[in-house]
Amino acid sequence: MHMPTPDARIMALKAALAARLRAVLPADAVIDDLAETRAYECDGLSAYKCPPMLAVLPATTAEVSDVLRICHEMNVPVVPRGSGTSLAGGAMPTADSVVLGVARLNAVLETDYADRIIRVQSGRTNLSVTGAVAEDGFFYAPDPSSQLACAIAGNVAMNSGGAHCLKYGVTTNNLLGVTLVLMDGTVVELGGGHLDAGELDLLGVICGSEGQLGVVTEATLRILAKPEGARPVLIGFDSNAVAGACVSDIIKAGVLPVAIEFMDRPCIVACEAFAKAGYPDCEALLIVEVEGSDAEIDHQLGLISAIAQRHDPVEVREARDADEAARIWLGRKSAFGAMGQINDYMCLDGTIPVTELPRVLDRIGALSQEYGLDVANVFHAGDGNMHPLILYDANTPGQLELCEALGAAILKLCVEVGGCLTGEHGVGIEKRDLMAVQFDPADLTAQMAVKDVFDPKWLLNAAKVFPLDASATHRAA
Repeated sequence: MHMPTPDARIMALKAALAARLRAVLPADAVIDDLAETRAYECDGLSAYKCPPMLAVLPATTAEVSDVLRICHEMNVPVVPRGSGTSLAGGAMPTADSVVLGVARLNAVLETDYADRIIRVQSGRTNLSVTGAVAEDGFFYAPDPSSQLACAIAGNVAMNSGGAHCLKYGVTTNNLLGVTLVLMDGTVVELGGGHLDAGELDLLGVICGSEGQLGVVTEATLRILAKPEGARPVLIGFDSNAVAGACVSDIIKAGVLPVAIEFMDRPCIVACEAFAKAGYPDCEALLIVEVEGSDAEIDHQLGLISAIAQRHDPVEVREARDADEAARIWLGRKSAFGAMGQINDYMCLDGTIPVTELPRVLDRIGALSQEYGLDVANVFHAGDGNMHPLILYDANTPGQLELCEALGAAILKLCVEVGGCLTGEHGVGIEKRDLMAVQFDPADLTAQMAVKDVFDPKWLLNAAKVFPLDASATHRAA
């Protein structure tokens, strides 16, 4: 994965830059020792690594503003970093950059149950947002699989979703406002504790912008009252395509589960060994969860079970109690960790129309055989957000490149059937060179023009998202 050659002139400024940063930050918030900067050399896409020139850990919006102002004055690139769980290389630095981590920005600033909002600093973890309001009967809906560790800053940057996004939406549907620091240190307030901001939808531009436009230091989020009840059902099938067809039929029937999750045999076997969830022996598994009163749950699960029966399921099993429901979800939430115990893998993130699930799953199987690498499928089936896990051996020369080629073929397939390159992981560096598959030159030019407005010097995460040849003149400006 090619990255621009580090600028030796910028690297020569390291000592002077560190001194200026220490003048505005606590001493332990500036990290310049090579051994310590290695903690920031990659994110969840760990196949590629590069220690940054420096890393900084500000604790307030004012400190973030000071850091960016200094780096802007000295023309030093900055890579914003949440918790480093990105799977697309969105937080991978270059040797001439400063990593700006938001881990110390972790406070709850305001909670308003009457208006159903919470305002937090952006380094707060996703799950701890719900933790702050759970005792009062509320929760924060977006729930990425990494929710125990991932930061709200990264969620906003990548427009993260999760298992329950089918009903509640992804980050953009639950984000009301942000405090944003531009590259020159300017602090901007967008949106706030109300339903919709007037004038241009700049909040919509920021959510999903992958750290290209500014650093989010605070976020105002929508919180929701906990549902009266929830219950999942397991549905096993003897083929991936049949499971995909069942998902399509559930959606077409007008039933709105809170979640529909898909796992195929390799993932089922790994998760069962890891979590002991009692999964059935089958080729494909759906976890469908519904919410509401007992009567509503019974009615919805009755409709879903009837639809499933038309597809000759191997097994249909409703959770009998809270413990069994928790075990069902533990298996799914443990999927990435469970797979990591048995193989190196690369986790993709393409999104397709739900009606195309059977066709795409069949084609992924064929591509797997063509490239000679196994693929395990686990994903948010209800909204077509796929997460194929390509298994490979990182210690065998050529396997990483073969894995990337297979990944590119799968993502091109997603676009071909009317989908897109990413649903929630972002483009980063992983899909950067595939952007031309989905967007023509005019589209890319328009997108880069937006970055020109927010970051004229192209110092924020500049080697990400856009193909390097397309962004070369902007980065050199």
